[in-house]
Amino acid sequence: MSRKRQDLMERAEVLFYENGFHGVGLKRVVSEAGVALMTLYNHFESKEDLIMAVLTGREERYFSLLNKAVEAENSDNQADIAMLLAKSHINWLRTEGKNGCMFLRAKEEYTFENEDIVNQVIAHKETLISFFQKHNITKNQAVQLTMLLEGATALAEVGDLENVENNLYSLVKMVFEK
Repeated sequence: MSRKRQDLMERAEVLFYENGFHGVGLKRVVSEAGVALMTLYNHFESKEDLIMAVLTGREERYFSLLNKAVEAENSDNQADIAMLLAKSHINWLRTEGKNGCMFLRAKEEYTFENEDIVNQVIAHKETLISFFQKHNITKNQAVQLTMLLEGATALAEVGDLENVENNLYSLVKMVFEK
C-alpha cells in the first residue's frame, strides 16, 4: 500500500470515527491527510469506496488482535477462549476509542443510501460469529458473546470503561462456565 493511500485511510478513519461519515467531507480528509484531492481519486473512486476501505482495514486490525490473543494462549477450553476474546475486545476499546462501533454507525448512516456499505457491515458481524465458532465456541455461544461485546462497546461510549470491563468479564464467566 502506498504511503499516501495509507495516510488517507488513517486520517479518514479517525475523522469518520470522531464525526460520523456524513459529518466529514472529502476536502477535510485530504486536507488533514496532507494530500491533493486528485491523489484521493487516484486511490478511491468515491467517498463510499474510501469508507469501505477504512472499514476493511479496521476489521483486519480487529481480527488480528483477536487472533493474536487466541493463538498466544493455545487453549481449547471455551471459557478460556471467551475470556481471552473479551479481554482483547476491552483492549481494543482502550486503544481504538470508546466512540461506539464504527461498523454499526456506517450501517445507520448508509442504510438507505449504499447497499454495499450495509452489506459489508452485515458481513463483518457474520464473520465475527464465524470467527468465534472456529475457536471451539458453539453457534449460540458465539451469538451470545457477540451480544456481550456489542453491549460493552455501546456502554463504553457513555460509561466508565473499568466498570464495563468488570461486568463484561462477569457475564462471560456466567455464560461460559456453566
